[in-house]
Amino acid sequence: MKKIGVLFGKERSFPEAFIKRVNSKNIEGVMAEPVRIDKVMQGEPSGYAVIFDRISQDVPFYRAYLKNAALCGTTVINNPFWWSADEKFFNNCLATKIDVPVPKTVILPSRDLPTDTSEESFSNLAYPMDWEGIFNYIGFPAYMKPFSGGGWKSVYQLNSMEEFFEKHAETEQLVMMLQEEIKFDEYYRCYCIGGKYVRIMPYEPRNPHHLRYVADFNPSPERYKLMEDIVLRICHYLGYDFNTVELALRDGVPYAIDFCNPAPDAEVSSVGQENFDWVVETAATYAIEKALEHKDNVDNLTWGDYIKKSAAKKKLYK
Repeated sequence: MKKIGVLFGKERSFPEAFIKRVNSKNIEGVMAEPVRIDKVMQGEPSGYAVIFDRISQDVPFYRAYLKNAALCGTTVINNPFWWSADEKFFNNCLATKIDVPVPKTVILPSRDLPTDTSEESFSNLAYPMDWEGIFNYIGFPAYMKPFSGGGWKSVYQLNSMEEFFEKHAETEQLVMMLQEEIKFDEYYRCYCIGGKYVRIMPYEPRNPHHLRYVADFNPSPERYKLMEDIVLRICHYLGYDFNTVELALRDGVPYAIDFCNPAPDAEVSSVGQENFDWVVETAATYAIEKALEHKDNVDNLTWGDYIKKSAAKKKLYK
């Protein structure tokens, strides 16, 4: 029996619907259930062919469990090793090398010293930094947000240098990015599953959370294809099996705004019934594909083109 497990926290609608949909397909030799962990022993298999991870970003114990499971042959969606290494600033840096438009972005050292460090720990950091150069490059208005993580936590819209210093003082030990604001004409949030299934959803980030998918943007077929190509390119290079990419269109150009979302929102109350039905059906289909492809005692993870091309010493893009 090839078991598909779902690892989740307080989220309910997606995990429950996903498990129900996998099992309702009645694929011989495949079944889905919530992951159950009563002990984790080094080098011992998890008992799952596939684990769909929805929570390890918040629970380090789960991330360690998933790495051990992957080492023993489990297909983990998403790859826990890459997820641990990845962050939003690197995403933007990579995008500049694979012909994906992104806002101008800089990374900033934390306002407060990290725990167990002192001023001597930063011998190589200029003080003060070249704030004039940074602000001239980014411009205002701008956004400041953590270089890692998500959920719209600690995100600031800034209109001046004075406001930047005021708000940066609130960020304590967080490492922040300062990013050009893209004044968009249209905005889309795009699911990508398995590096091949894409759903492009009109999205209005200025609306309250529960109304953000209530938007009437309507891309032309040519623009839709352009966005789809960008979404697939990003996810192929990052190697995520399940991700969302947010695209802001300015003067017809799709700028990738946020595309490191390996546990993207899939709650029916926020994404709406139609989008929810699509993501449940598509995720179930893909998980079953991976379960049927699963081979014992080999690496069954997805690795992105960045890792594969870099390891092979190949040209990154074109």
